[in-house]
Amino acid sequence: MTSAPLPRILRRRGEPEYPTFLELFFDLIYIFMFSRLAASLAEHLTVRGAAQTAVLLLAAWWVWVLTAWLTDLFNPRLPIIQATVLLVMLGTLLMAIATPYAFGRYGWLFVAAYFGIHLVRDAVLIPGTRVNRPIQARSIRVFFWFGVTVTPWVAGVFVDETARLVLWSLAVAVDLGSARAGWPTPGLGRTELASQIFTGVHLSERHRAIFIVALGELILSTGTGLAGSGFTAGAVATAAVAFVSAVLLFQLYFQRVQRILAPPSVASVERVRSGTSTSYSHLVMVAGVVLVSTSTSIIIDRPSGHDPVELMVATLGGPILFLLGSVLFDAVVTGRILWSRVLAIVALCALMAPATLLLPPLTGLVLANLVLLITLVGEGLAARGRPVGATAPAR
Repeated sequence: MTSAPLPRILRRRGEPEYPTFLELFFDLIYIFMFSRLAASLAEHLTVRGAAQTAVLLLAAWWVWVLTAWLTDLFNPRLPIIQATVLLVMLGTLLMAIATPYAFGRYGWLFVAAYFGIHLVRDAVLIPGTRVNRPIQARSIRVFFWFGVTVTPWVAGVFVDETARLVLWSLAVAVDLGSARAGWPTPGLGRTELASQIFTGVHLSERHRAIFIVALGELILSTGTGLAGSGFTAGAVATAAVAFVSAVLLFQLYFQRVQRILAPPSVASVERVRSGTSTSYSHLVMVAGVVLVSTSTSIIIDRPSGHDPVELMVATLGGPILFLLGSVLFDAVVTGRILWSRVLAIVALCALMAPATLLLPPLTGLVLANLVLLITLVGEGLAARGRPVGATAPAR
């Protein structure tokens, strides 16, 4: 690989590693995407609705991940790469528009946009890396696996909701699972999980940006819900508690990230396994924020009274998912378990049963915030008494 000439479109070592303005501009489309997912789940807060939303979130997340990897490996300042990112952004917009109706009459639009994105990207990357076969092979492997999953994606458009959910669940599981396995491809092998293809600083900054976007959607949905509520006392209280939720999630995320991803601790180059792991763990955290947004938008409309079980599960389940994702992320980066957050997950799960039977929706949201606040304060106090560098990554 070292003897082959490097394609012009590759990012060179030593180039600026922080995201470009175009990459941050691309992330803005995900405010709309997350809001559509949260609104759709709020309208269909059932087990089936949650499963459908999860499938759509996974597909949307996979587009974001591959775009982040695209601008990590390839030079994002080249016009051809910038044009590709903009076309992917347009495709993501179409996916977001179709999201609430993806399991209805607009399933074809969601699938067409999803595969249009991948066709555009691979049409640029495969020819652009032809002078270096090992690098080109990476894009060919990705393209091969999308060729495998196109059948269940397209077939799902022509069947009813239940069959569509099964087919699309299989398809998106293969999409993400094939990456984890290195996209094994006949005649080309797989991308070795020890190969160096991710720039640590760039990828960590991209993950921070998309988490901020998810929090932005939470604030947007809270403000929109309050503006349409008539400013009743219950709605105002719920909006205030939801704002506190956003602040606590922000603090819990960045308090930990700043400690374990301080400049001396960030590997200059990420490897495939850790790169995919951090992307997947951030998926869980973002899913938690989307679920918090879903429950908040419902509680603003009815902050008191008897609480449906599904709503309380969503209210406590959002913070649980966020904490779980942060535990997974910490385990990937440091090789250790963040027990304070494991205990917080246990506490939230313990609250689930009595909360669903006895408490009004707003009280459940307050309890979730209380657990998050105790966790935040406890970690902050523990960090003050810990020697500098004690949280450095083990690997």
